[in-house]
Amino acid sequence: MPETAIQDHYPDDYAQCYGCGRLNDKGLHVRSFYDGEVSTCRFTPRDEHLAIRGIVYGGLVASIIDCHATGTAAAAATLAAGDEISPETVRRFVTAHLGVDFLAPTPAGVELECRAVCSEVKARKVVVEVELRAGEKLTARAKVICVEAPPELFENA
Repeated sequence: MPETAIQDHYPDDYAQCYGCGRLNDKGLHVRSFYDGEVSTCRFTPRDEHLAIRGIVYGGLVASIIDCHATGTAAAAATLAAGDEISPETVRRFVTAHLGVDFLAPTPAGVELECRAVCSEVKARKVVVEVELRAGEKLTARAKVICVEAPPELFENA
């Protein structure tokens, strides 16, 4: 497994995201590690991430999945193009569709783990399948369609 997260390779212009931006002091700092087949992310929710006592807010679960999927797509597409992942080569993806199935309440006080695989990698589109577990408990499953961000999206960044 790589030592550097995919998101750590994003250029500064791309590193502001609330979910995964390393330059966002108030963000979640989602960090994804891709081995060429599976991408893994770990996150421990804080007290402010609760929906009700003992249960993580579903929007947080979706946010973690979202940022993990776009990071996974960036890594998969960059490698598929024959490039190594670096700040000069990493491609940037955004979410076109986020479909999350909440299978069980996500308990608080447990490290969450997302595991993602790409079921489709095309020139500008990557489909990512994600599972989120709290300990051994599968609490959410998602299908995320990611598309490469157009350069003009970052012109005023």
